[in-house]
Amino acid sequence: MQKVCVIGAGSSGITACQVLAERSIAYDCFELGSDVGGNWRYLNDNGRSSAYRSLHINTSRQIMEYASFPMSDEYPVYPGHAHIARYFDAFVDHFGLRPSIRFRTEVVEVAPAGDKWAVTSRPRGTNDHQTAAYDAVLVANGHHWKPRWPRPGIVGATDFEGTQIHSHDYRVPEPFADRRVLVLGIGNSACDIAVETSRVSRRTFLAMRRGAHILPKHLFGTPTDHLTHSWLAKAPLAVQDRGLQLLLRLSRGRLADYGLPTPAHRVLAAHPTISDDLLSRLSHGDITVKPAPRKADADHVFFDDGSVEEIDTIIYCTGYDIAFPFLEDELIESGDNDPGLYHRVAAPDRPGLYFIGLVQPLGAIMPLAEAQSHWVADLLEGRCALPGREEMLDEIRTYRARTARRYVASTRHTIQVDAQAYLRELAKERRRRAVPR
Repeated sequence: MQKVCVIGAGSSGITACQVLAERSIAYDCFELGSDVGGNWRYLNDNGRSSAYRSLHINTSRQIMEYASFPMSDEYPVYPGHAHIARYFDAFVDHFGLRPSIRFRTEVVEVAPAGDKWAVTSRPRGTNDHQTAAYDAVLVANGHHWKPRWPRPGIVGATDFEGTQIHSHDYRVPEPFADRRVLVLGIGNSACDIAVETSRVSRRTFLAMRRGAHILPKHLFGTPTDHLTHSWLAKAPLAVQDRGLQLLLRLSRGRLADYGLPTPAHRVLAAHPTISDDLLSRLSHGDITVKPAPRKADADHVFFDDGSVEEIDTIIYCTGYDIAFPFLEDELIESGDNDPGLYHRVAAPDRPGLYFIGLVQPLGAIMPLAEAQSHWVADLLEGRCALPGREEMLDEIRTYRARTARRYVASTRHTIQVDAQAYLRELAKERRRRAVPR
């Protein structure tokens, strides 16, 4: 009989719980907040959610839903965070998972204990530490909660007298009314925040180091991510890139015509930036594009093109660091957001330590976390086995080399996967490593 610990009851943790319960594998789940949903629970009292009031998913509900629990057809194609939180509540209640989750409980340490793992937890706001032994630990604490600040930062940023925040702490645009706002980044959060603040600010600037392809949520009336199930997704990568580039050019024209820098990379060489509103706000003159900032003084920012703007608010949309505060550094390597996991799940040198949802997909995390959980359950039940250490390290090296060839060099791409290809990869691994019975 196995006993498993699941850390986190966000979108990855709850699907891990559902799979374990379905397989009759005993588990305890620890959740820092008072409810499920993790990053998708707006104003989550665990303090880890990055959700802002207007947040909607960038993948359609059909792509995001769990295979075991389809999302209601009454939901919009691109639901908001409130819909998603209700969906997670319905998921947990449908499968009767809530009693197995210890809410308002923090995991403070996970350490090897012979052939088991010692997990120390404490109820939030107390010093009542409790330690229990588990055969395996499934880490599902997410990777969008620890803000990554630019390194190196803007020269002179310490002299800047205005407001500086990370997108992790952005919630609503009203505090930025009549402000001169500088948004740094060209990812999804940067575009959403620039669009929102531009509706209330005196001026909004959007600064970036490199260009990005801006994808709409619909192409010719169809959710854009449905292309992952089309004939185009089955073509070679070069054909996919050219096909998608042509579709974008036909539907949206040239990005340079909106004042954005022309991307130097292929469409599929970076995590997609999806926005229906950015280009219209740019064409209306409500947002001004800037190159990377070079330095700042008390109330000005100087840019690489020699221009200078008076600024009183800087919002850093510069991503997140992967972190496991309950694991000692020698247990898992997470420097540069590259933890080095076999098929992005298993730690080669730490038997029984698995990571669920630690991927950045072209697609949605939820069905991938579900598939990962099924694979881990196979391993726990002995239906499937891991290869030797060297073979696992070879797979990790191959993944890193393949990722480096395909994607722009950036910490946001160190755990990047193509959702459909990754699902096939996991299915193949489960078949190939199946233990005869």
